[in-house]
Amino acid sequence: MPRVSVVIPTRDRLGLVGEAVASVLAQTFPDLELVVVDDGSTDGTAEHLARRFPDPRLRLVVQENRGASAARNRGAAETSGEWLAFLDSDDLWRPEKLERQLAALDAHPEFPAAYTEEVWYRRGRWANPRKIHAKHSGWIFERCLPLCIISPSSVILRREVFEELGGFDESLPACEDYDLWLRLTARHPVLLVRERLIVKRNGHSGQLSQAHFGLDRFRVRALWKVAHDPEVPDDLRAKALETLAAKARVVAQGARKRGARQRAEVFEHSRREALAWLGRIGSKPSS
Repeated sequence: MPRVSVVIPTRDRLGLVGEAVASVLAQTFPDLELVVVDDGSTDGTAEHLARRFPDPRLRLVVQENRGASAARNRGAAETSGEWLAFLDSDDLWRPEKLERQLAALDAHPEFPAAYTEEVWYRRGRWANPRKIHAKHSGWIFERCLPLCIISPSSVILRREVFEELGGFDESLPACEDYDLWLRLTARHPVLLVRERLIVKRNGHSGQLSQAHFGLDRFRVRALWKVAHDPEVPDDLRAKALETLAAKARVVAQGARKRGARQRAEVFEHSRREALAWLGRIGSKPSS
């Protein structure tokens, strides 16, 4: 059984996914298996990868298009490693990524998951993440509330923790990573390896962040899940509700500007419910 199982979900990214696969197979930590889940590609992805990479560590799984979350969950179910790692098909790993993370986790066994710093490659130019994407180590739930600071491509976590959390939410068409990392950080500390060990390639067509406007509407759904989770302590629940109220307000305002009155009313009602719940648990919301 390999120590690390790597999952790459992909759909119609023939020009990118091969480089992602190559970056995994070139890792300085060799004790791994790689499953690429072809989520309904129409560009010959699976056939191309099979020809290009005869490496026995690589396995291809083909399914009808069900979305990134379902593809990641399928890949996890098809593997057996103690640790799970994910790589988006438009991102890349530095060769020492897994080796550095596992060394850090071996030195700090109290952490069941680790992530890394990153560098961005956007429209042909290198860029560093902005200050709002600053990363932190330890109990970072509150740091994860404004936006997703953990990239799926940077994470490695124990399989039993992924299964405990129930995997990625397949009902979310976007922000499924935000949802999972909130559930993770509400229960566990996460270790940050302070090295830029992944390359995020942004700004190309086909990214979920470009396909879905108003991403905060999906974050509101994720925050409601946290609020209703009986295992989340009230202090964290209050922080989630504060954030929910603020994001629901933003979505409602945006919907009004677009003339979507019904959507605006739904999210305004969501904001009022969150504030009412905050009042019941004794919090003083900031918005």
